[in-house]
Formats: sequence, structure tokens, C-alpha cells
Amino acid sequence: MKRNDNGLLYGPEDKVSYFQSGLLGLQHVLAMDVYVPPLIIAGLLSMTLGQKTGFLQAAFLACGIGTILQTKFFMKLPVSQGPSFVPIGAVAGVYFANGAAHGGLATVLGSLVIGAILLILLGLSGIYQKVINTLVPALVGGTIITCVGLSLLPSALNDNIFKATGNVDQNIEIAAITGFAMLAAITIGIRIPQLQRLFRVSSIVIALIIGTVVASAMGRFDWSVVNNAPWLSLPKFTAVHYGLHFSLPAILTFVVIYMVLTTETTGTWFAMSAVVGEKISKKQWNRGIIGEGLSCLFAALLGTTPMTGYSTNAGVVSITGVASRRVFVSAGIWFMVLGFFGKLSAFLSAVPAPVIGGIFSIICVIIMLNGLNVIRDLDTNESSIYILGIPIVLTMAVILLPSAVLKSTPQMVQYLLGSPITIAAISAVVLNLAMGDHKAEVSEDNQSNENPKNTTSHIEAQKLAESKS
Repeated sequence: MKRNDNGLLYGPEDKVSYFQSGLLGLQHVLAMDVYVPPLIIAGLLSMTLGQKTGFLQAAFLACGIGTILQTKFFMKLPVSQGPSFVPIGAVAGVYFANGAAHGGLATVLGSLVIGAILLILLGLSGIYQKVINTLVPALVGGTIITCVGLSLLPSALNDNIFKATGNVDQNIEIAAITGFAMLAAITIGIRIPQLQRLFRVSSIVIALIIGTVVASAMGRFDWSVVNNAPWLSLPKFTAVHYGLHFSLPAILTFVVIYMVLTTETTGTWFAMSAVVGEKISKKQWNRGIIGEGLSCLFAALLGTTPMTGYSTNAGVVSITGVASRRVFVSAGIWFMVLGFFGKLSAFLSAVPAPVIGGIFSIICVIIMLNGLNVIRDLDTNESSIYILGIPIVLTMAVILLPSAVLKSTPQMVQYLLGSPITIAAISAVVLNLAMGDHKAEVSEDNQSNENPKNTTSHIEAQKLAESKS
């Protein structure tokens, strides 16, 4: 199969057969481990088994609705939505501060609804695109992408392998076998072009199957979770059950959370734009934030936490070479199916963490290298080194920050420090404003207005970098 200039087998607008798009959509779903944040929150809130199941089902439904909205109607990039880790602490704090039980969740959901509406209004106003164009040139965009991959890597290795439940040596063995299986499938696809469609495109599914079989043989797959789950069920605990309650302190708390999420999502959009080599237009930026707001609004009404664009999908696209939007719509449909089919949801949640870690760690590196690809062909100077380097240092600093130090900071600061991507983005923007060569950027912008073909905006720089790679 012939690749395009960006090394993709299928571009965003390319049509993939319904059977193949269904299989590839499931591959994205399997690689995202979207069930982790809801399960963490359910544990923190001491939910009953029924509540936990409903919470997870609602999250899957919100993922599906958000993914289809963004991919098909709003952002129109191959982007999957999933629950963010950022709001976990805020959800628990607001929940217990407002009497727990129904009152706590009603306050959480009410605040999330208000925050989501504010995101929608931000997109409708057209301000969001102007902020991005002003504050995020190519160097800053590439830096954010690099830090996205870097910030996810410790989670892939620690949470899913080294510190995951079970024997550490066994975890490493399972992760290594899974990662080797994926690399072997990719290698076969590269070396034997006739098998590229089967092995490169399906490399993650192949690795997940092999990793799960190996883990099951070691007694690490809990089949009782699947056996005890119902075949078909509806989410029982939604905003209709809990109600909505509005509290100004809680609303202000989640407004800050949504600001962090917006920064996180922007990094994901940059990453995917770099991978597919497509320009993000002014309208797309504004439509994207509207889609993000609607995604979060549906999530709140369904009774779960905010959705955000998942950057892991950019790595999956890089590995498989498939960026068709039809595949991502299929992923959205799979998520909705998971929201109703209990056994399938249970199976995915039972996949051992080391299996996910073996794949996730490789995906993180791919994302990080995509960010460096954006930067490498830019005209850089001495200040560029600091604009790129300092956010990387701060990303690692936030990741390695002792929990005792984190807990001693004000609550609002804790929210910011809970997202390394946000710290990286803020620092890159501030450093660029202070140290960047803005005269050069102005002249480039003027040149691009005279001749669109010569534009050196951050999106075009991404396209240039990807085509040369």
C-alpha cells in the first residue's frame, strides 16, 4: 500500500472499509485505558459496586459521544475523547466538602455543567483561536508536543509496570513480551509490504492479544470479573439520579480545572496535527473548543467527569499509519457499545496493567519524537534552546515532585501541578513571550499574508517537518 508524504497509509479524509474501520477503531479503544480515571474516582468516593459500574458505563458513553462530535462535526481531526486525570483531586475535594453522597455529586455535576457551558461560549466568541495564534507559534507547539509524550512516559512505566499490582518481575516480563510483540508486528509490516495492512495497521491489537494471553497463562487475568458482569445494562446513576446543585466556590474550582484541561487538549491537537500533517484552521480551533465543551457537558449530564482529547491516539496513528476519521468515528461507536454491554466493558477493565504499559510506553516515545520533528526544521537561535529546554525540565520536576511538597501548596496550585502538560505549556508560552524573536515572527506573518504558499505559521512548520521525516 502506498504511503502519503507524511508516512500515512490512510489520511484523515481517506475512506476505510466499515469492517476494517471497526477493527481499527477498537484498537484505539484498547490503547486508551479510559476506564482508569473513573475507577480511581469511584474508589476515592467509596462508591458501591452498582454506582461504580454506572459511573464507568457513563464514562464510556461520554467518550463515544465526545469522540463522534469532535471527529465528525467540530474539530474534524482524528481525535478521541476520554476522561482526564486532572479533575480527580477536585472531584474528591468538592464531593466531601458538600456532604458526600448525593449532595456531593450533585455539586460536582452542577459545577461541571457551568464550566462546560463557558467552554462553549469561549469557542462561539472566536477568542480561543486568537489566543492560540498569538501565544503558540511553531516552537511553542513543538515543545508542548514533546512534553506531552515525556509527561506520559513515567505513568506508562510506573503506574502500569513497576508499581502496578502483582509481582514486579512478572510485570516487567509481561510488558516486555507485549512491547516486543508490537515491534515484531511493525517490523513484519515494514519488511514485507504485502503484509503491511495486516501487521502494521493491527500491531496494537496483535500485541494486546498476545500480552493478554501471556498474562492469563500466568494467572494474571481475572476472568471472574467478566463472568459476573451482565451482558446488557443501562447506566443507573446519572445527573437525573443525583440532581444538579450550584455552588460558587465549586464552580470557580472547576473553571480552573477546565482551563487546565483546555491547555491539555490543545497539546493533543498539536500532536495530532503534526502526525497527520494537516493545518488547523481558525474555524477548527473555535469549533474544537465548542466540541470540547459539548463533550464535557454530555459527560456531566451522564453523571461522569470531564472529557479531554487523548494524546495517545497520535502515537497510535504514527505506529499504524491510519488517520482516517472514519476509524475514529468507529472508535466512538465502540465506546457507546461499551456503555451498554457490561461483559465487554468488564473485559477491557480486566486487561492487566503491564499489557497496557508495554504498548503505552512505546506510544509515549512516538509522541515525544513527533514534537521534536516539528522543531528540528525551524530556524532557531540561542533563546530557542531555553524555550524548549526549560519546559522539559519543569515537566520532569512536576512529575518527580514529592507528594508531601505538593500537598503543602494551596489547592489551586495543586490543580496546576497535577498536570505536567499545563506547566510545560504555560512555561513555553511565557518564555517565548519574554525571549522569542517576535520581529522575525511579524515579518514571517506579513510574508505569509502576501503569499500563502510560503507561510511559516506553526501548523505549516508541522507539515514541513512531517514531510521531511
